[in-house]
Amino acid sequence: MEFLSRILDGTISYDLKDALRSSVSPGYRVSRDEKIRHLEKVPILAELTQRQLRAVAALSKVVEMPAGSVLMRAGERGDEFFLIIDGAAIVEISPRKRRRMGPGEFLGEMSLLDGEPRSATVRAETDMRLLVVVRRHFQGLLTEVPDLTVRILGTLSRRIRQLEQPLDK
Repeated sequence: MEFLSRILDGTISYDLKDALRSSVSPGYRVSRDEKIRHLEKVPILAELTQRQLRAVAALSKVVEMPAGSVLMRAGERGDEFFLIIDGAAIVEISPRKRRRMGPGEFLGEMSLLDGEPRSATVRAETDMRLLVVVRRHFQGLLTEVPDLTVRILGTLSRRIRQLEQPLDK
């Protein structure tokens, strides 16, 4: 309800789905090679061949989101993977568990695998530029590169272990 209220009152004037339907701002184009340079830095994609990285780059889209935009909301169905190119986001798992994410970090990989509801709410802290991969496009790649699923599962396992650590560490 808060999200709808904020769209209606104008405090969130941008919607992720609209951003995905549109292209990146006309003054800024991202080459396939630049997309690949960003994707190579993602641990779950780091050991893919150049051909496989080109396939992921071809599936991806660059999206700009203004500060304050909600990228995902806990409990809502997830269909996108995000790689932060520029800007920062706040990830809120619970009122006591928050994390700031910046360039080179990624989120939404669980949704690439299962399409289940999001486990966290993520809001753009600053204006952001994101590389986005939509789940339905990524599923074909998982069939072609089964090892990618294993890498994603390893990343998820590490993230769960981090979340289980006490907050005072």
